[in-house]
Amino acid sequence: MNVLLLGSGGREHAIAWKLSQSPKLSKLWIAPGNAGMEQLGEVVDVKVMDFDGVVALAQRIHADLVIVGPEDPLSAGITDRLTAAGFRVFGPTAAAARLEGSKDFANQLMANAGIATSRSQTFDDPDAAKHYVRDCAYQVVIKADGLAAGKGVTVCNDTTEAEAAIDRIMVDRAFGDAGVRIVVEERMYGPEVSAHAFTDGVTIRHMPFSCDHKPVFDGNIGPNTGGMGAYSPPGWLDDTTAEAIRTDVTELAVRAMADSGNLYSGVIYPGMMVTANGPRVIEFNGRFGDPETEVLLPKLRTDLLEICVAVADGRLSEVPVEWDDVATVGVMIASGGYPDAYETGKPISGLDSIDEDVQVFIAGAKRDAQGRIVTSGGRVLCVVGRGASMDEARTRAYDNVARISFEGAHYRTDIGATADQPLEAVAR
Repeated sequence: MNVLLLGSGGREHAIAWKLSQSPKLSKLWIAPGNAGMEQLGEVVDVKVMDFDGVVALAQRIHADLVIVGPEDPLSAGITDRLTAAGFRVFGPTAAAARLEGSKDFANQLMANAGIATSRSQTFDDPDAAKHYVRDCAYQVVIKADGLAAGKGVTVCNDTTEAEAAIDRIMVDRAFGDAGVRIVVEERMYGPEVSAHAFTDGVTIRHMPFSCDHKPVFDGNIGPNTGGMGAYSPPGWLDDTTAEAIRTDVTELAVRAMADSGNLYSGVIYPGMMVTANGPRVIEFNGRFGDPETEVLLPKLRTDLLEICVAVADGRLSEVPVEWDDVATVGVMIASGGYPDAYETGKPISGLDSIDEDVQVFIAGAKRDAQGRIVTSGGRVLCVVGRGASMDEARTRAYDNVARISFEGAHYRTDIGATADQPLEAVAR
């Protein structure tokens, strides 16, 4: 099969790495890709939001399947465009992708379906939003309604912080059109867990649970990022809670989407918080998480390409999906200054010294004019170790992290350290 993968981050590098192991794969094209994917397929300089260019590329390579990695093209309708052009696509339609693309849509769906989440109100007027938070009887979280690369959320300790967040999103337009509307939610407390699943809109194949670390510094201190690392499985998550998430959240959401006329196909991933009153949805995502993908796919036994084709064809029920019972830990190495302003173009050394059983997934790096791999983003690469225990996986990951260097590099040293107990309780 000829496969086109869209995206350029660590998530897409992990997907490309797994796809390249499939005996069903004839050739893999990746657009726009990055320096880490060059050995896995042909990297083509076509941007994911250039829909005309994507369709033309799919036509030129006679793509049998197009896999969409990031959320922006999904919400903008790339699946619809490719499907109309006659291509098989792995990823939800624009209508279904509203589950991630609009927090207001997701909250309404959850309210109608009886899926547990926090109380919320939606506003398109900043003054009305401020008036609401001044009279609110509980602490709040302010969220841009649209896609903001995981950074459109402000957890507020008081009214002053809430009003400042409203101004930043709605008045200053820190996230552009994503902040035309905001959602004000009740602040929740508890440890977080990611619940990925494959679905064709009817059949659901759950993935192992995973946890990412969003704050930039050890101990969950500092501003949120796109994710500074992840681990799987969370030993602290009990079986009863895990099953409740699968049945009362993921499966219920897929059914609710179908009932609403928006059949959901691809990867569905609710971000959950386990509160004192049980699991609650923080948000829904319409694609693989990043960096969760980097720690999930090394555990997958089943051919990923076979799964993706079955999802796209609506016959996932025919494919049993199996996973290795191992622990994985992924540590993200970031550019100096990230998540604020950072410099790029820093040469990366040590990539040739990595152990064979450790994966390094490139998130933000490219080749310069001299052919060197240099930094090109805030999150630069994710080092993933496997082990029979979480301690073994952490040791493998951090031993190899220490071999990689570039100017300004920084990373958390506590990824997966509390995997067996929910000490990373945060507010969202």
